Amino acid sequence: MKWIRDEEFIRGDIPMTKFNIRILVIAHLAIEKGDRLLDIGSGTGSISVESALQGANVWAIEKEKEGVDIINKNSIKFNVNLNLIEGQAPEDLPDIEFNKCFIGGSGGKLNEIFKYLETHLEAGGIVCGNFIRLQNLDNFIQFLEEYKYENIGVQLIQSSYMDKIGLMKGQNPIFIVKGMKRRLEND
Repeated sequence: MKWIRDEEFIRGDIPMTKFNIRILVIAHLAIEKGDRLLDIGSGTGSISVESALQGANVWAIEKEKEGVDIINKNSIKFNVNLNLIEGQAPEDLPDIEFNKCFIGGSGGKLNEIFKYLETHLEAGGIVCGNFIRLQNLDNFIQFLEEYKYENIGVQLIQSSYMDKIGLMKGQNPIFIVKGMKRRLEND
């Protein structure tokens, strides 16, 4: 399996989930062929593109026009089909069910997104989010608990990369959080 390096993605001024975090997120989501992934706050589309290459059907939503353009360019560059939505979650999200959801950016609407997932993420589905700010991390965990998600896991990743002259440049610590939507009582 080939993973895409950060420098291969078209970037612009839009945030991107970096390589080592991206690979862990896809592993936490357990992306497989045929999955239906909702990527909220898609940025450059790095999670969407990598997931599509793994065989997932992907719906990517991004509110920034530059981000939508970059996602479109990256989907063409890596020859993947994405259902790209320019808009805000959850109001512009489709009325279909997903079995995986990644939240890279919520626009301050985590509560509304979890309400949406209550009817649009299937039982046993996985939601995963990345956070830099402790307040957002805490809110996400509270919503996972409030909506009775199971197998909640939190991982803190701190990484550094060597620059062109050999200095290590630290990246922001990233919290990766995941939970599995509770299964129905008769499952």
